[in-house]
Amino acid sequence: MAYVSRETQDRLEAYVDLIRKWNSRINLVSRSSLDDLWDRHIIDSAQIFELSHRADRWADLGSGGGLPGLVLAIMALEQDPARETILVDSDQRKCAFLRTVARELKLNATVLSERVETMDPLEANVLSARALAPLTQLMAFAERHLEPGGHAFFPKGRNWGAEVDDARREWRFDLQAHPSATDSGAAILEIRDLQRV
Repeated sequence: MAYVSRETQDRLEAYVDLIRKWNSRINLVSRSSLDDLWDRHIIDSAQIFELSHRADRWADLGSGGGLPGLVLAIMALEQDPARETILVDSDQRKCAFLRTVARELKLNATVLSERVETMDPLEANVLSARALAPLTQLMAFAERHLEPGGHAFFPKGRNWGAEVDDARREWRFDLQAHPSATDSGAAILEIRDLQRV
């Protein structure tokens, strides 16, 4: 992770503490990854911020425990304070967690407890989703919620190439696959100019 200020580091640590506190009641992250929260989740999410361009309206779909959405909102607070981050999840308990973190850390974040596929279009200029759905389904979400000219970041595991091949059967898109900083076989897929075939 690139250098962050002491204030950003403190907020990230406070967020990690809140995950640990809430995780026994709500499954925010797998128990097996609790001991490796920084590399497995925080740094993995932060690398998306480092790849992104300035964004006025960033939507994170299927936010769950706030990965990557809350990490992006924490980093934006100092580096891109005008950015609005919208966190979307259909689970009310996870939304309560997201709202608690946003409030306690004074983030510029809005939490929406809705289903991604049926909610009103968000008209975001940047979109993200981590561990939400196969790439083909994410494309449909992006088509619904991205404004024209917007782009999306989707972290994917080692089978990302096969997911891209599947998605190209239904979609045309520009793709830049950024190597993951936390897993040598994984990638962050940057998608632009999305159209149905």
